[in-house]
Amino acid sequence: MQPTVYALATMDTKGEELCFVADAIRQAGVDVVLVDVSTQGRSERADISAEMIAGSHPGGSKQVLGHTDRGAAITAMATALEHWLPAEVSAGRVDGVIALGGSGGTALAAPAFQALPVGFPKLIVSTVASGNTSPYVGFSDITLMYSVVDVAGLNSVSRRVLSNAAHAIVGMVSHRSEFPADRPALGLTMFGVTTPCVDMVREQLEARGFDPLVFHATGTGGQAMEKLVADGLIEGVLDITTTEVADELVGGIMPGGPRRFEVILERGLPYVLSLGALDMVNFGARETVPAPFADRQFLIHNPQVTLMRTTAEENRQFAHWIAEKINRSTSPVEILIPEQGISMLDKTGEAFYDPQADQCLFETLEQEIQQSADRRVTRHNCHINDAAFAEALVSAFARVSGNRFQ
Repeated sequence: MQPTVYALATMDTKGEELCFVADAIRQAGVDVVLVDVSTQGRSERADISAEMIAGSHPGGSKQVLGHTDRGAAITAMATALEHWLPAEVSAGRVDGVIALGGSGGTALAAPAFQALPVGFPKLIVSTVASGNTSPYVGFSDITLMYSVVDVAGLNSVSRRVLSNAAHAIVGMVSHRSEFPADRPALGLTMFGVTTPCVDMVREQLEARGFDPLVFHATGTGGQAMEKLVADGLIEGVLDITTTEVADELVGGIMPGGPRRFEVILERGLPYVLSLGALDMVNFGARETVPAPFADRQFLIHNPQVTLMRTTAEENRQFAHWIAEKINRSTSPVEILIPEQGISMLDKTGEAFYDPQADQCLFETLEQEIQQSADRRVTRHNCHINDAAFAEALVSAFARVSGNRFQ
């Protein structure tokens, strides 16, 4: 069977451009279905109408069509598409998706594309692809292609860009490789300052027959890991580097989001957690650090990243926030404390060495975690990047996973 691509746009305004893309896809030997996500008009050329998509809105099509407020209409259609498109993918009716749009069309398509599985081909040609793309990509693997000129008619530039986009999605759906999960996949979180620890843990887990997936704890990294957990693609987690909590609570640029940890606990996965890089909050260039932090201790990591040492009071807040989450666990979880420091910068002679601040974190965590046979907090007289701590983490994971992987 030939693969099938769904091509989406607001066809009342982008119909000509979408049909051009569809023709290029068909000429390359791939079936294409035109999907209209217009909120005002309608297109006779669509294979799937805007009315049909709107009907997937939880409140019905009347919540989507006929809005006089364009922003409200786009938001409502985005909700409808987010319900409709994943169901089409789950049913096996489509092998890849492509969308065209300006800022409104991109915002409309992006949530539905983000909801699709990692590895499923998804591409958006957008006028906003060269700016801040995080709201559109999120923590998915969406491919964004900058349109260069507006998606407003066909011309010598837009034809080249749209043709490239069409052939890109054709290549994705025509040459998909299957990579069977022959080993249980585990999520690990890492920062530069915890790399030695995570590398040792990864090597030990690989030797035990696991497939460790390492995520950079930059806010989107933790959320990407948790998306894979939600999708059932990760079977256990060693959350070694929880620095995203610091940015979430203090206001850094790499927050993990208010629901950090929750999906892991809800799915009852084997879970080991530590405190990597909670000695720091991440900001951009030094001049971008908010004025209220002017008198704090900083380290210039590079011209674009400034690190701020966390205080004892902030560490109490982190411990309280973590404990409140972990106390909801219903399956085995272990929290490991490296008493001699939680990052490369947190050791004798280094910039962020502050044993008193660390003790506030450790003691509050011990006090507030409701410990039981299946929820344990243990201290280890070593630094987070010591080989002994890496071994302790792997041993803890073996305990919480029990016979699950035998």
